[in-house]
Amino acid sequence: MGQNRILAVIPAYNEQDNIVSTIEDLRKCAPDIDYVVINDGSKDRTLDICKERGYSYVSLPVNLGLAGAFQTGMRYAYEHDYDYAIQFDADGQHSAAYIEEMVKVAQRAEANIVIGSRFATQKKPISARMAGSVLISAMIFLTTHKRIQDPTSGMRLFDKTMIPLFANELDFGPEPDTISLLMRWGYKVEEMQVEMRERVAGESYLNFTKSVAYMLRMSISILLVQWFRRKK
Repeated sequence: MGQNRILAVIPAYNEQDNIVSTIEDLRKCAPDIDYVVINDGSKDRTLDICKERGYSYVSLPVNLGLAGAFQTGMRYAYEHDYDYAIQFDADGQHSAAYIEEMVKVAQRAEANIVIGSRFATQKKPISARMAGSVLISAMIFLTTHKRIQDPTSGMRLFDKTMIPLFANELDFGPEPDTISLLMRWGYKVEEMQVEMRERVAGESYLNFTKSVAYMLRMSISILLVQWFRRKK
């Protein structure tokens, strides 16, 4: 990865059962990159474990949710002058073994964002769970004329031009509507095939009800709201 400085931003809410395996995976498979755990007001032992094991972390006094925790991590990346920042889940679903190749894809394609995609070269399974992803992909294509096969993937690499946007703009979250907006503004997004593991322990930010609301909110935002936003 040459001289590039890369930071893994790891939002963590009540991930006491997963945080150790997540950090050890990074240390083993991507030893050259830095990381910061954003403890998002966890009520369990996530923060204690970070302290006990000497992990790099920032602790938020209250739960801000994924967007707030991610922005905190991007501010850290911006203040410490990183070349790339990767959104990396604390629940063990993402594999650090793909990070180096994602950086190479970004460099080869001169991409601003590289999405670790479950469906870049594989077909989406037909299921209720995937219906929302299909809908969001359709909305992105309708508004940008470009296809993103896995818009809800939480494994995304951002280059140095993206870091200050996500660090400083309150309305820039790690969501498909923001990715769609950036594509419409002319920034380049690439996808790379990755495999993801199932969550081993704990609960996701999204339950079923929240997932349905999320998919609808993203679709409406992509189709309508984003048209009123001006380029930064």
